[in-house]
Amino acid sequence: MIDSHSHIYLPEFDEDRDEVVVRAKEAGITKILMPNVDGQSIRAMMDTEAAYPGFCYAMMGLHPTSVKGDYREQLATVEYWLGQNDFLAIGEIGIDLYWDKTWEREQREVFRTQLNWAKKSGKPVVIHVRDAFEAVFQELDKVHDSRLKGVFHSFSGNKTQARKALEYRGFMLGINGIVTFKNSGLDKVLAEIGPERLIIETDAPYLAPVPYRGKRNQPAFLKFTLEKLAAVFDMPVEEMEQLTTRNAAQLFGLDL
Repeated sequence: MIDSHSHIYLPEFDEDRDEVVVRAKEAGITKILMPNVDGQSIRAMMDTEAAYPGFCYAMMGLHPTSVKGDYREQLATVEYWLGQNDFLAIGEIGIDLYWDKTWEREQREVFRTQLNWAKKSGKPVVIHVRDAFEAVFQELDKVHDSRLKGVFHSFSGNKTQARKALEYRGFMLGINGIVTFKNSGLDKVLAEIGPERLIIETDAPYLAPVPYRGKRNQPAFLKFTLEKLAAVFDMPVEEMEQLTTRNAAQLFGLDL
């Protein structure tokens, strides 16, 4: 399994990161992909990648909830780092109107800027969207072409939004512990969409799946999301594992 979205570089793992990585490997995880948040998270992320070479992979981007008054400086930092390292992807980027709509215009600008960087570099994008599907689709429609590919991370939208997201060729849906939540309804949405363009993720330390909901999430818990998806599509767990792993490897240009 590939955990396609995990923040194990955050302080929540400072006490036991080595053990978390060991447990991930024991659970069948072969790679952990780490999206950046902002200028303050880069050093910890890079250090984590260096500590676990060939297992942890860094991305570079500016998260929408970090778009504030200093967003131009933050963007400049991201652009600098993109010129220094060959990152796996541009992420995590997007629009988040759940907590605060104050910076929506700036979030749109930052999102669009990073999408254009992805087009020029040929790197996939990891899109964060919360209470903002309409805004994200509007901005994507402005710049989308055949060079753009990526994933709608932590997808929790409805059937219409899922179908719209998959109209963008080269894009997939990132599924995490939300699909195991009793009242999320995501299992019913996915059942109508099909499994062909899904990848799996934890978003650790957030969104731990049942039976660990409310606890600190970690990559080893990815198997619970995988098992739920296999049940949704009435597929053997091994087949679902192969499909989602192959999808992630293809999207991010990873060797299996």
